[in-house]
Amino acid sequence: MNLADWNRQVEALTIPSKAFINGKNTDAISGKTLACINPANNLSLGEVADCGPEDADLAVGIARQTFEQGEWSSVAPAERKKILLRWADLLEKHSEELALLECLNAGKPISDTVNVDVPGAITTIRWTAEAVDKIYEQIAPTGEDTLALVTRLPLGVILAIVPWNFPLSTTAWKLAPALATGNSVILKPDQKTPLTALRIAQLASEAGLPDGVLNVLPGDGPVLGQHLCLHQGIDGQTFTGSTAVGKLLMQYAGQSNLKRTFLELGGKSANIVFADANLEKAAQMAAVAGFYNSGQTCTAGTRLLIEASVYDEFLEKVKAYSENWLPGNPLDPASAMGAVIDQRQLDTIQRYVKIGLEEGAELLTGGKSVDLGNGGFYHQPTIFKNVTNQMRIAREEIFGPVISAIPFTDMADAIHIANDSPYGLAGAVWSNNINTAHKVAAAIRTGTMGINNYFGGDITVPFGGFKESGNGRDKSLHAMDDYTELKTTWIEFE
Repeated sequence: MNLADWNRQVEALTIPSKAFINGKNTDAISGKTLACINPANNLSLGEVADCGPEDADLAVGIARQTFEQGEWSSVAPAERKKILLRWADLLEKHSEELALLECLNAGKPISDTVNVDVPGAITTIRWTAEAVDKIYEQIAPTGEDTLALVTRLPLGVILAIVPWNFPLSTTAWKLAPALATGNSVILKPDQKTPLTALRIAQLASEAGLPDGVLNVLPGDGPVLGQHLCLHQGIDGQTFTGSTAVGKLLMQYAGQSNLKRTFLELGGKSANIVFADANLEKAAQMAAVAGFYNSGQTCTAGTRLLIEASVYDEFLEKVKAYSENWLPGNPLDPASAMGAVIDQRQLDTIQRYVKIGLEEGAELLTGGKSVDLGNGGFYHQPTIFKNVTNQMRIAREEIFGPVISAIPFTDMADAIHIANDSPYGLAGAVWSNNINTAHKVAAAIRTGTMGINNYFGGDITVPFGGFKESGNGRDKSLHAMDDYTELKTTWIEFE
């Protein structure tokens, strides 16, 4: 479809406006609402229920009751699989609607939501559903007069808090394993981007998910989020977002019931390019790594480490490819980069551009916000050169389309620079020397490392970070560990 087609779709679109509790669309008990803003034009998409502590208490109580009654938690995995697969089918049936909601609510290009976000969410749910009745439990190697069973039980009531940059993708990463393993879930989307979360909950109910198993509460973090994280009725919490907020969640777990806490947090990933690499491909992907989703990506390759002998030559190639990432109307399928989420984030990006200049970095290209004449929030793809790893633009997560290019001398220097960071989420190394590539990839303390690729991986591999990038893992069979308890049953024969 073209821009005109998508604009017609917008006119016919129904915007979800209510919370989803106990299988029903419902207003917040207080009656309060919050405006959902389209970052592309700074206009309201509609008012959505603004839930508070009283809504949280209600939803947690319902989720707990549903869990303990076994309406979902005690159902055979094969039966849960059937419902989750029906859910995935419904998401596919409504894929254009979901892609449009995600585009409007998050400012993401429609080409990304159609081709990446929605299909990825569907794949996550289908794959996890198919896996859940193929995971066997264990019998321990004990003596002949005993039998020891090691079984996995659902954790209980799970709180899932998801971010605004990939609302649908991260929601699927949390919900698929949490539901597949038999838990009840309280989902709190970011207050800026609740729309796809609300819609897929409705579709889950339509697929046959029992009432009370999945509840969605739109609302803010300081009030609703904190109340949920301190709630004694929640057994585990999973969060994707900033490191600062993740640290608060760990504190809240300690202050309450030691609820299990899994965090996928910030990053300042190193994209390392050696002189012997395919420089054209590496440059093209360096632009992707830095500018995809307007740089609002925790795995973004925002530290571009380049071997000194090709530093200037390579940066000119990246600069040329940055022209492919000029921001445009997210509803236009030709736009590779859409809007920044809001004015606050745009101001943050601009503040870091100023910091970079004050620190002595050279602005190679970009550095300014963009006015498309529609009131939206846009920023140029931006590259700083002559950056040192001690500069703030190289150490702090900007969450915008800003690349800091750092030269290195040899393999040891590259490894040292890459690891000299409080984060450890992602990264890549580019080299046609198999020894160089594998040695560097093995030495970098990060959860995901690409060799001659960036953003590699699919649902079969785990995703998560080292150090202040968090703990636990989304995706793959390893995600099941986050949402289950191991239980030993020891039997002695007479």
